[in-house]
Amino acid sequence: MLKVFLSSHAHLASGMQSALALFSASEDRLRVHDAYVEGEEATLQEDLDSFFSEVSPEDDVLLLSDLYGGSVNTVMAGYLDRPRTRLVAGVNLAFLIEVMAHTDLSEGQLEDIVLQAREALREVKVNAPGPVPANDPDDFF
Repeated sequence: MLKVFLSSHAHLASGMQSALALFSASEDRLRVHDAYVEGEEATLQEDLDSFFSEVSPEDDVLLLSDLYGGSVNTVMAGYLDRPRTRLVAGVNLAFLIEVMAHTDLSEGQLEDIVLQAREALREVKVNAPGPVPANDPDDFF
């Protein structure tokens, strides 16, 4: 089974978890850590150690961070020596939604999701070719 650990500077991780709940059921496969916030109960390393203590040898682990090369990403990279563990930096909500739709994730599938998430990042211009974003509130889902 795929287990996911998402961490960020400040409250981005918990915010993404909250937004994810709009699109899918609550996921017990996702753990989040908001780093460098006032009142933080555990450090990122402590939360990662706790997370990995609950991971079984058959589980795949996907670590997600907000900024490539940032302090959160650097701490998480220290866990890449763990079996079946991968790390993706610079995640966005489109990426998280797609990842959480999978209970298993091959290397090829992960690469495809990264490419799709990159496509979701774009400047929206008036009169641009392609589909126009809907303004109808009834079209939310």
